[in-house]
Amino acid sequence: MTVTIYHNPDCGTSRNTLAMIRNAGIEPVVVEYLHNQPSRDALKTMIADAGLSVREAIREKGTPFDELGLADPALTDDQLLAAMLAHPILINRPFVVTPMGTRLCRPSEIVLDILPQTHKGPFAKEDGEQVLDAEGKRLA
Repeated sequence: MTVTIYHNPDCGTSRNTLAMIRNAGIEPVVVEYLHNQPSRDALKTMIADAGLSVREAIREKGTPFDELGLADPALTDDQLLAAMLAHPILINRPFVVTPMGTRLCRPSEIVLDILPQTHKGPFAKEDGEQVLDAEGKRLA
């Protein structure tokens, strides 16, 4: 199974998502999108496949969102996509693409919806929140 994660190693949610993928016995393709952003078409497809609007896929916190005036409801999807590609920090994370679907994994355990049930025992997030039990079964 090919799994791709659009990852920011400085983000705890992204690190937790990557660790859950690996806990399922899968070594994903890791795309550090801040240095290797997706193409416009790939980003547009990923957002649509995740069932999101372009606006829902934009990250506001810790980005130039306000400075760029991106809250303006008159901005088109094309304008928002252009801003995301010019400033990849605006792409919310982590997006994960698998044959079972595409998701924006916020919170990180959303990734479990698009992974096979092959988890290797318990899993807890970096903050200690237990997500999988000793048999690798989802707790919440």
